Amino acid sequence: GNPALSPSKPAHMSTSPQHALRVLFVTSECTPFAMTGGLGDVSGALPVALREQGLDVRVVLPLYRSVDRGQLEELPGTLLVPTWDGAASARVWRGWLRAGTPVYFIDYPGYFDRPLIYGPNGGAYGDNLVRFAFLSRAAVELTRFLRWTPAVIHANDWQTALVPVYLDAFERAWPLSACASVLTIHNIGFQGVFPVEDVVFTGLTNGSSRGIEHWGSLNLLKAGIERATAVTTVSPSYAREIQTSQFGSGLQEDLRARASDLTGILNGIDTVVWDPRSDPHLPAHFDERSFEAKRECKAALQREAGLSERDDVPLLGVITRLTHQKGMDVLARALPRLFELDVQMVLLGAGDPEIEQSFVEAARSRPDRLRAWVGGYDNGLSHRIEAASDFLLMPSRYEPCGLNQMYSLRYGTLPIARATGGLDDTIEQYDERTGAGTGFKFHDLTPTTLFDVTGWAVSTWYDRPQHIRQMRARGMMKDFSWSAAARTYEQLYVAASRRHRAPHAVDSVRALP
Repeated sequence: GNPALSPSKPAHMSTSPQHALRVLFVTSECTPFAMTGGLGDVSGALPVALREQGLDVRVVLPLYRSVDRGQLEELPGTLLVPTWDGAASARVWRGWLRAGTPVYFIDYPGYFDRPLIYGPNGGAYGDNLVRFAFLSRAAVELTRFLRWTPAVIHANDWQTALVPVYLDAFERAWPLSACASVLTIHNIGFQGVFPVEDVVFTGLTNGSSRGIEHWGSLNLLKAGIERATAVTTVSPSYAREIQTSQFGSGLQEDLRARASDLTGILNGIDTVVWDPRSDPHLPAHFDERSFEAKRECKAALQREAGLSERDDVPLLGVITRLTHQKGMDVLARALPRLFELDVQMVLLGAGDPEIEQSFVEAARSRPDRLRAWVGGYDNGLSHRIEAASDFLLMPSRYEPCGLNQMYSLRYGTLPIARATGGLDDTIEQYDERTGAGTGFKFHDLTPTTLFDVTGWAVSTWYDRPQHIRQMRARGMMKDFSWSAAARTYEQLYVAASRRHRAPHAVDSVRALP
């Protein structure tokens, strides 16, 4: 479990004042209850930061099999959810995040009592459309169940992108007719595409399914983009990139049509969990004024990795999914030349079997240069790599936000990254005349460019150590906490709520049974 997120009921609940802005945050995953990736981290942290700012934010997600019910309480009553097949009865449980943030769990075993969230081995359950349409409709109905009317419902990714559609299509009557919707796109590559004849399972009729079709298929994300009051994504650069054919994954025109309603808001990181001054996973603690203990962390990791214990050689860290998106195929091809430099490298990751194999073989042939932990994720080890490394490699093809570069800067580890998405927004390019900057950025993703920019970083490490020290201290003092993002989201909610007056007319809307 994550020590910063207590799922148990807080001793003293902070009660939100009556006039606080009310927001229902709808998600398919939320740390520490159920997660597969970055969406879970955001869902576990952003609502807490908003709550700490005085908003009445509540989270809703499915009650998956993996959720520990021992820390939840079942609420009395039955949640009736209109579906394509008539009304379904669900139960509702409640747990807590920090700051007295309530989390409601939709208990419908037929859809959610399964071993995995989305499907086996990165695949998908065949009824995911029905499962997540149910979650979206249940979230809207939950407001009636709780007798609590939000000003804004905040949906996330394709799994809950039908929330704005259901609000728009079915909630014509006060009080929900006044409710604005915000849709956040965490990764445009995942859109919720299904056969067009499956529209029946959404409960949307001809008149109410406007915008859901895309090139002969259903596309839930497209429908949400078209119908939400406001659309956000997880960094300003990514908001610009997804309006281009290179990065829009086929939805660039739909996003350009909503450009005035599209905002990029940089994700934050959990600065309680990721803090080099108190991190329980580290052998020694440090801050921007004392780097001695960072050396201890480096020596300890070199021993753990079976590399020679040398302070005079730069240590390159890699913590990532071993996939094409992350540029790991290019890094694998660059390794022979990188190993001609006097460097060591540690890698933690899992992903594409071919890419995994290339790093396993590289580590076997050059055990003096590379230790690769491949095939799984180890949370403690990821903290030790962040603290011990001198540089972190992130050659991503695209990166909506990215968190590791922010963790790295907080731990005095300088990123070597491709200038894309959130990487470009959070890293300042090094200036070798003045020593300004917080990292080393490049554009062309080729083995040669990756070698060149790493060589630039390594030569800086050897020839201008005072610049490295300045950049480390500068990076460690950056504020990547969620509070800045939460302030921006609050402004966005207020604006969306004001802008959303009467919903636009839709022809021939038939309410569900």
